[in-house]
Amino acid sequence: MSLLAGIDWIGFLIAMVVVELTPGPNMGWLAALTLREGRKAGFAAVAGITFGLSLQLLAAITGLAALIAAAPTVFGLLHWAGVAFMLYLAWAAFTDGASAVTADIGSERGFRRGVIANVLNPKALVFYVLLISQFIDASTGPVWLQSLILGLIHLSIAATVHIAIVLLAQTLGARLETWRTSLAARLVFAGLMVAIALWIALTPPAA
Repeated sequence: MSLLAGIDWIGFLIAMVVVELTPGPNMGWLAALTLREGRKAGFAAVAGITFGLSLQLLAAITGLAALIAAAPTVFGLLHWAGVAFMLYLAWAAFTDGASAVTADIGSERGFRRGVIANVLNPKALVFYVLLISQFIDASTGPVWLQSLILGLIHLSIAATVHIAIVLLAQTLGARLETWRTSLAARLVFAGLMVAIALWIALTPPAA
């Protein structure tokens, strides 16, 4: 059986894209930084964010593989924890996006801020452990390898979205921030998060 045969690719890609397009601190900060300091600073910040998420991914792979090896039945617990986490993200999408984000970082460079913000963000680690585990089928191959492949795909999607924000920030200007903080955008993405949570809840966990 192929290593990735048990993965629901459509569901995984939809979940990753929705998560990355949801208005949040990284989106607002990247747009504000680019408007204030230019695309070079914006791209440096994207590199920092991606590197920080990569460190969280490596930590998650190690921890998740250890959990599965120690207790295979943990998939059931991770399944419902993943549902709860998506509901939490839905609430965060509705509330966090309402706050304006500035690019006031003093003398700190964008790359360093991007790394620190994501390494010190526990939500990133929880995201990789709980959400990625929903798409892993332990019967088809090593958990760590499936986690790595899915995590790298997420990093690619995240980097693409962040680069697009930097490219669009100077063109769209304040309209991007207006959309990010609008009630309509927050309601739509919160609703999508709830829908994904329900889909996960109704999909039996792979084991």
